[in-house]
Amino acid sequence: MNRPKPAWTDERVEAIVGHLLRVGVLTAAGVVLFGAAVYLVRHGGGSPDYGVFRGEPEELRSLSGIIGSVLSFRGRGLIQLGLVLLIATPVARVAFCVFAFARERDWLYVVVTLIVLSALLFSLTGS
Repeated sequence: MNRPKPAWTDERVEAIVGHLLRVGVLTAAGVVLFGAAVYLVRHGGGSPDYGVFRGEPEELRSLSGIIGSVLSFRGRGLIQLGLVLLIATPVARVAFCVFAFARERDWLYVVVTLIVLSALLFSLTGS
């Protein structure tokens, strides 16, 4: 019973992109909420000092530091990971579109989408 694979139509690509965006946003929200719960359980009883501004710790400013914080089960690291997943969701959408346009052999859109992906990656890495 070999069923033929559905063709790569515009409607199918739109459905996959919609699903990708939905899963990405819901996953990011779930990770942020879980991280917030962990943070509140550990630090919810303290009172903040709003007179002094403290930015993000150095360990949460790089991907490797975020991963280390998540592996140590710290709430702030989990929240930061959720934000990274949220930022990665539209980048994954553009990367998928490159693949989809290549499958459809729409080379003009492949080139345009690769330019957009390059600009996104350049702006994220700062290189």
